[in-house]
Amino acid sequence: MQVKTARRWYYWHKWTSLVCTLFLLMLSLTGLPLIFHEEIDHLTMDMKEVVLDKNAPDILLDSLAVRAQQEHPAEHIRYVFWDADHPGMVTFDLADKPDAPPDHSHYVSLNEKTGEIMGKPRTDTLIYKILELHTDMFLGIGGKLFLGLMGILFMIALISGVMLYGPIMRKFDFGMVRKYKSKRLKWLDTHNLLGIVILAWTAVVGFTGIINAMSDVVLGLWQQGQLKEMVAPYEGQKPITRPYSSLDEALATAKKAAPNMDASIITFPGTMFSSQHHYAVFMRGKTALTARLLMPALIDAKTGTLTDIRKMPWYVNTLFISEPLHFGDYGGMTLKIIWALFDIATIIVLITGLYLWWVRRKSEKTRWNNLVPKKI
Repeated sequence: MQVKTARRWYYWHKWTSLVCTLFLLMLSLTGLPLIFHEEIDHLTMDMKEVVLDKNAPDILLDSLAVRAQQEHPAEHIRYVFWDADHPGMVTFDLADKPDAPPDHSHYVSLNEKTGEIMGKPRTDTLIYKILELHTDMFLGIGGKLFLGLMGILFMIALISGVMLYGPIMRKFDFGMVRKYKSKRLKWLDTHNLLGIVILAWTAVVGFTGIINAMSDVVLGLWQQGQLKEMVAPYEGQKPITRPYSSLDEALATAKKAAPNMDASIITFPGTMFSSQHHYAVFMRGKTALTARLLMPALIDAKTGTLTDIRKMPWYVNTLFISEPLHFGDYGGMTLKIIWALFDIATIIVLITGLYLWWVRRKSEKTRWNNLVPKKI
């Protein structure tokens, strides 16, 4: 590699790393407990285990909705969730308004067979606050987009680091750490070695992090694109008012339209994932991959009839796939432990990078002071 080219890659690596490192360190530290968020929630939340009786019939969803409503009579249901990791449990999201922010929600989880309240998930827990810090630094969409920009700088830092590391290692054995040289060289070799070992992982997590940071933009594109097309026949009509048609009928209609899929979420009229006139029943597949991909079925909330059902656009599916991949949610505890080890290695790379910059800066400052003549 020519000297000018190497110097150019060095400056790209130096400055992109310096700008994003502190934010990446925050993301790595907060990401570590988030890898195990399900296990932490299980320990910290007062949730009962569902004992499944496969022979017992399910209670009507409308009856379960009434039971959930009794817990918060001044509010209204706006979402219904089924979690594939907790079969036999259905969770209701209630708030004072359909478009209320997420932190205004109250949740009630019920046993589908007995109607028993299994728990009331909360959003004021430490792990939820860590998630907010990790996703948007408590700054909403502005914070998400800023972290997305830091992710782009991180990807540039990775590419420039690889471009520098390749020519250097032609002169040395791979994995070399010069332990008996200076302290700076030892940490430089450690920084380079760990960086190249975890390169594939950091590239995947960095890229999926950028995609996740664009989630609000993706939602807006879907709302103004596919969703707008699906509800176009209702344009100009007055929003419908409660009471709505049966949840059970809406669910049965969606299952009939997508017979090889399971229900994941039902969104009520007026929420951001539906229209002013529809239930949106989001169906998911039954395999490890297709369970992450959703298909919206719009059900007229007055008549209970299906008005449209479509596959999500590619950019929404990309987001659905990237979210669990970012936190290692695909392969159970084994993959989570691997993700955690890579995360710790990333923290070491970031800290050693800051150390190397500080030592070099201090050395250059000392050299400059020695060159400047002292006043007599």
